[in-house]
Amino acid sequence: MERPLLFLDVDGPLNPYAARPERRPEGCITLRVPRNSALVDEVSLSSRRRPLRVWLNPEHGPSLLRMEYDLCWATTWMDEANRWIAPALGLPELPFVDFGDALFRERPDGVHWKTAPLVEYADGRPFAWVDDEQTEPDRAYVDARHRGLALLHHVDPRIGLRDDDFRALADFVDDSYDARPSTDA
Repeated sequence: MERPLLFLDVDGPLNPYAARPERRPEGCITLRVPRNSALVDEVSLSSRRRPLRVWLNPEHGPSLLRMEYDLCWATTWMDEANRWIAPALGLPELPFVDFGDALFRERPDGVHWKTAPLVEYADGRPFAWVDDEQTEPDRAYVDARHRGLALLHHVDPRIGLRDDDFRALADFVDDSYDARPSTDA
């Protein structure tokens, strides 16, 4: 029986980038990433090319590994998350969704540019997606086009993943196993 996928965004859930800039969130370490190493929205960059400040909580790695999910990056960092984020969290190299031409492409229906590629990647497999940018159009898109169970879990980008988020993810795994047909004869 396949485990559900857990699509992980970096900025917001793992890197609480919207926290007060002068105060690193409790439990986090600071990572400095050269701007050319991470795919970031060029519109948001200042004219100075200082390294990107990333706050990460090293406890998140072991917590994620204990969960009954197959982890997968769902971030603009794509494979660069394996170079910068995974080692800081103690995670192994993870598969990632290659967003290709969809990266940052606005859709007229208001669906986030990540949503369709995630549904395609999951291919009917149950999944949870932690991000700070999902909206109702994303939920409607997933409900209409994904044949498996799905949880779109919003994480506050000012605080990142917390214990209640991990509980919600664990509950979804339990629910997804409960919803599967029994193979007992």
